[in-house]
Amino acid sequence: MSDDCIFCKIIGKKIPSKILYEDEQVISFLDVYPSAKGHALVLPKNHYQTLLDIPDAELKEVVRIVQKIGAAAMKATKADGFNVVQNNMEAAGQVIHHLHFHVIPRFVNDSLKMHLGSRKAEEEELCEWEKRIKGHL
Repeated sequence: MSDDCIFCKIIGKKIPSKILYEDEQVISFLDVYPSAKGHALVLPKNHYQTLLDIPDAELKEVVRIVQKIGAAAMKATKADGFNVVQNNMEAAGQVIHHLHFHVIPRFVNDSLKMHLGSRKAEEEELCEWEKRIKGHL
């Protein structure tokens, strides 16, 4: 736990929240700044800053609960789908430095903008990035 982390304070029950799910490793609660009705957060109870820091076994449990919360949120809100969003580091939009997943119910024509990609990549460019990334696996 981190003393200055708002999510660690929620986990420690120092800050109230609308908890949807909790077990020994994972907690899920409603986002107080929702992008849509039923917008939830799912996170490990242990403090990890990014997806790169969490051990595989704990990540597996967190993702299992992301799936469970996604299904429940869709049913509860009668959503047409849902997004799972996870940001790593400030350049990618991470504001709270405790690994967390956003589960955001989506509705046809809800006007939320979450589309990635802007242009078709050239074959040469794809080959170069394939080579570079594979070199780090």
